[in-house]
Order: sequence, then C-alpha cells, then structure tokens
Amino acid sequence: MNRLWSRVSVRATSVGLLVVGVIGGVYLGQDREVQQQGAEAQLVVQADADEMQLLKLRQSEHAAARAWQREAESDAAAKAAAEAKAAATKARALEKKAIAQKAAEKAAAADKAKSESGGTVAYTGPIPTSCKEYVGNRATGCALMLDAGFKIDQFPCLDKLWKRESGWNARAYNSGSGAYGIPQALPGSKMASIADDWKTNPATQIKWGLGYIEGRYDTPCGAWSHSESTGWY
Repeated sequence: MNRLWSRVSVRATSVGLLVVGVIGGVYLGQDREVQQQGAEAQLVVQADADEMQLLKLRQSEHAAARAWQREAESDAAAKAAAEAKAAATKARALEKKAIAQKAAEKAAAADKAKSESGGTVAYTGPIPTSCKEYVGNRATGCALMLDAGFKIDQFPCLDKLWKRESGWNARAYNSGSGAYGIPQALPGSKMASIADDWKTNPATQIKWGLGYIEGRYDTPCGAWSHSESTGWY
C-alpha cells in the first residue's frame, strides 16, 4: 500500500514539474517574442530617424544651392551692368572725339580756304552739287570748269595740276620766273585779257587758266599728263 502511494506521488510530482515546465516555456517564448518585437520597433524608429536626418541634410543642400545660384545671378547682373556702363562711357567718349575732330577739320578747311584766297575777291556764283565736297578756290575752280564745258571727271586732274603750281593760292608768285596766280600765268599780266582784277580775283585767274589749258592741251587731264612728263604745262 505504501509503495502504491509512493508511485502515485512520484508520478504526480513528475506531472506537476512537466506542467510547470510547459508553463515556464510558454512564458519564456512570449518574453522572447516581446523582446524581438521591441528590437524590431527600435530598428524602425532608428531607420525613421536616419531618414529624417537624410531629408534634413538634402534640404540644407538644396537651400545652399539656391542661395549660391541667387548670388551668382546677382554677380552676373552686376557685372553686366558694369560692362554696359563702361561701353556707354566709351561710346560717349568716341562720339565727343568724332565731333571734335569734325569741328577741327572744318576749321582747318576754312583756314585753308582763307589762306588760298589771301584776302582776294570772293566768288559769289553758284557751286554745283558735284562740287560741294570742295571749298574755297577749289570749289570756285570746280564750278567754273563745269561752266567751261568740261566734265566733272576732269576736276581731279585740274586739282592736282594747280595744287602743284600754286596750291590754289590766288596770290602765289614765283620770284624766279615771274609766274603769278592760281594757274601761274607767265607773266601774270596775261590774265588781264579776262578782267583787270586778275591780281586779286581767283575767278578771273581760273577762267584764264581754263582757256589756256583748252587751247594748248584740250583738257585738264591733258595738261596734267604733260606736267607729269615735263614738270610744267
């Protein structure tokens, strides 16, 4: 009888231990699962934090890039404005220089015309449009040459011829030969055949000179060609 109770007691104890072990295993498994879930949750939180940090970093980079672009655009605009101002200043300077040069050339032409006239009688006749580029006695010579029947293409020859002879100076006098006036008539008194004012009137001298050229060389270019060959006409 005692043996029977002993066996029953052992079996009951074994069963109790088994139950306790099962229950402990269940609790242990649950605890591990909870720990695993907690670790996974911690990883998710860390990942979210890392992603947020990366997002902030990218936003900072974009902000820096936009700031740099605005600064670059501002610098470019300032540079363009400075270049435009410099170009405008240079253009104004060149314009002033051109105006001053034109005024100087006009004054020089007037002085030359005055020098050529030498206080002589001024020509009051019309100056054709084709002669407008000339001034002083040269303009008078161009106009009278056309009146004499020569074409405008003859004037360059006449211009060179009388530049060489007298510089278009109505009071030019060659003390060696006695030649006088724009055409360097020899003697100058020959020009009295046109008018008595041959000493002071460029138009009188030019008319005589054109008649001389036509009678001896046909055209001003013929006279210039002879002058080029011999040094006189």
